[in-house]
Amino acid sequence: MTDKKDWDLSRRELMKMGLALGAGSALGGMLPGSARAQGLTLDMWWWGEQELPGLQKFVDSSVAAYKDATVKPMLQDTAVVISQFQTAAAAGNAPDIQYLWNGIYHMESVWFGYLKGLKELIKPEILTASTPTKLSNFGGDTWRVGWYPLPMLWIYNKKLFEQAKLDPNAPPKTWDELLTTCEALKTAGIEPLGGGIQDGYWSEWYISHSLPQNLDSLGEAVELFIGDKDFRDPKYHEHWVKLEELKTKGYLNKDMSSLELYPGIDLVPAGKLAMGQSIGTRLPADLKTANGEIGVMVMPVFGKGKLAGQPLLDVQGLGISSNAEDPKAAAAFLEFLNSPERLKAFWDATGWIPSNTTFDTSVITDATVRSMWENWGLKANISNVTNVMPGQFYERAAIPTGQQIVQGSMTGEQAGELAANTAKEWREFNPDLVENYQKWVVDLSAT
Repeated sequence: MTDKKDWDLSRRELMKMGLALGAGSALGGMLPGSARAQGLTLDMWWWGEQELPGLQKFVDSSVAAYKDATVKPMLQDTAVVISQFQTAAAAGNAPDIQYLWNGIYHMESVWFGYLKGLKELIKPEILTASTPTKLSNFGGDTWRVGWYPLPMLWIYNKKLFEQAKLDPNAPPKTWDELLTTCEALKTAGIEPLGGGIQDGYWSEWYISHSLPQNLDSLGEAVELFIGDKDFRDPKYHEHWVKLEELKTKGYLNKDMSSLELYPGIDLVPAGKLAMGQSIGTRLPADLKTANGEIGVMVMPVFGKGKLAGQPLLDVQGLGISSNAEDPKAAAAFLEFLNSPERLKAFWDATGWIPSNTTFDTSVITDATVRSMWENWGLKANISNVTNVMPGQFYERAAIPTGQQIVQGSMTGEQAGELAANTAKEWREFNPDLVENYQKWVVDLSAT
């Protein structure tokens, strides 16, 4: 599986590009408009084999099995997932069906008018079951069908817990319990918590888990960027204060600043670190590495927001282009991908879980993986708050704050000051985006 960090940076770089490419630039002869054959043909541009090997097999088998239209899939390169679609859409030549990352990565295309709302096209029970996440809602409509999920977890090594005389089946649930657990591990000569933050992505993931603890909705996070809330308010930078506390108490691994994200995650299944952040797609392989001695947990709770303690689930998705010649036909194919037969085929091809609450999890033989999906995918969860971050904030605040706190060169309060100033600078330079964000708050704040 391609590391998430490899494509996540590409996504952020693409957000800067916007519509910089001219119509037809970088597309060569791949525009679908002039190439459509007679009859009902659907062009589908997709991405994901880079992240989830086996997806190509699923797409190919689905296209072959579909009888109501000819579907022409094209696997996109990571570097052009956003730009190629937006360029084609601006020229009126976008595909019927397009792969869409979550949050701001597809919401820009909504604001440009490049996507069709799905509430009138997709059966409501299918749209809901696919769990596209709240970040797919805008203006009273939903703009993506969920395709496959990315549960975001904390993991821990049960064997190391036992060595520290801790219950391997009772991970800490509150912040005080976490501190007690870390102290017991440290006393036993075991590095308690951390990973690798050199490339910055651990800092992003930490915010994903921790900032929501003092939020009542994802809309409240957007209010921090548009100026209705302030990162200098103690509750909105408490998560950075808590990270500072872990650093001060010596609970973070000593080589954290010299390791990148995924080598840092590897420390937990390797038995060199007790607890860390991870994603669900890694869990089957990490369980094998650790002989089954891996547990999963939600980040221990310190905040008082309504989102505190809820599992975190990101979702990749598919949408329908405004250029689609027959939107209802495109919708029918997306519904076909969510049929019981196709959901099983997804599992068979990838060994991973499709994003659909009706999927029969009895096919999952590993008890830990099954429990993870039931608790992250089938129960109340929240989406990844960093998917609503403006690119400028992500680069200048989200990443360096965690790095500098871990290095001991920044306090949690100073991180809040940096975040507030960065958000202010973004607002001043992007009034058009601020206006759209203000509208987005309405959907993200809905119960």
